[in-house]
Amino acid sequence: MPRHSETRALPYTPAQMFDLVADVARYGEFLPWVSGVRVRSNSETEMVADLAVGFKALRETFTSRVRKRRPHEIHVDYLEGPLKHLRNDWTFRPDGQGGTLVDFSVDFAFRSRLFEAVAGQMFDRALRKMIGAFEERAAVLYASDASGSSSSSAHSAA
Repeated sequence: MPRHSETRALPYTPAQMFDLVADVARYGEFLPWVSGVRVRSNSETEMVADLAVGFKALRETFTSRVRKRRPHEIHVDYLEGPLKHLRNDWTFRPDGQGGTLVDFSVDFAFRSRLFEAVAGQMFDRALRKMIGAFEERAAVLYASDASGSSSSSAHSAA
């Protein structure tokens, strides 16, 4: 079961980072391996969305419930698809210098032993690429607003 937690310091506001992560409908524009998104429902506090993801010959669609508490927290819970479970949590805290400490954690497991084996081999590299994609997207959207320093990884656990 791949599991990961870390904290990143980013030079954007908690509201900016919240808005970026909460904009699931645009994930296909910048996240690797996301080939399609369908938002089933969306409100200020909750969204249900389908994500189509794939890598090489492996393609799957899964549905998640996204609970939002702007601008502090986003919690993603798995509803249906190829996984046994998925939990993804984001928190956004002011760093006291105009930026944000972004706490990110993900915990998931596939039903299929084949997918689990592939995910286990590629998890760290894929996760770094995904986190990098969020950081790059934030730079594209908010760079002119940023007043802080570069990002850094403060804590990592596998």
